[in-house]
Amino acid sequence: MFRKGFGLAALSGACLAALAVSDGAQASTLAPHRAVYDLELKDASERSGIAGMYGRMVYEFNGSACQGYTVSFRFVTQVDTGEEVRLTDQQTTTFEDMRTGSFRFLTRSFTDEKLDKEVRGSAHEENSGVKVELTAPDRREVALAESRFPTEHMLEVIDRAKRGETFFESRIFDGSDSGDKTLITSTFVGKARKPAPDDPDAGKAGNLAGDSYWPVTISYFNDDSSGDAVPVYRMSFKLYDNGVTRDLTMDYGDFVLTGKLAELEVFKSEECK
Repeated sequence: MFRKGFGLAALSGACLAALAVSDGAQASTLAPHRAVYDLELKDASERSGIAGMYGRMVYEFNGSACQGYTVSFRFVTQVDTGEEVRLTDQQTTTFEDMRTGSFRFLTRSFTDEKLDKEVRGSAHEENSGVKVELTAPDRREVALAESRFPTEHMLEVIDRAKRGETFFESRIFDGSDSGDKTLITSTFVGKARKPAPDDPDAGKAGNLAGDSYWPVTISYFNDDSSGDAVPVYRMSFKLYDNGVTRDLTMDYGDFVLTGKLAELEVFKSEECK
């Protein structure tokens, strides 16, 4: 069946801002920006219940190392099941402050403009791991293992890519799904390369159009003891060293979406005083 909840971590790696990596490596300067992606169905199994699908994702990052980072995106798709056409709309806002080890998240999911689900809460790094305080759909607290939040994780990807590392694993918490679990990620980074003449959306990247990028694939697994080797979902993209991504492929098992960069607006970076 069609899965309405899209992985926040897979999407939130698209746009982040300047921050020093914790191990003292050279700081990565990432560009605050607004990116728009056109989504199309690449493949779908019979089990997915999807005959056709297309949509748009709008992703925006703002903030600074001094004030924290706000990420918001809207993921709208029209899904044809062969019997009916549904409009799905996921709206997510997060705030991450790496100075205090805190993370806030809010996700609202709609079908045909009717609210299906709201997940709201906050997470804080503690000596024993991550403490999550959920306020919606129910009030409860969850203790989880030590994890990285999305900004920190993407900074790790770029830092390791700069070092020439090709594979690493991390545990992350991004507040997706029910906001009460962590995910294990396996990240593969290819060698930096220049865009080919027929690269489909390179021309939409503005001043970055001719710059080198890393091909990156991140697989997300449930963090449990089942030993299941099948990822919950997998995302591939072309990553610039300032955090902009394009040419996305989002594989949810039963169906696969592509996301081509349609618009890119780069904002002025905020400097810490």
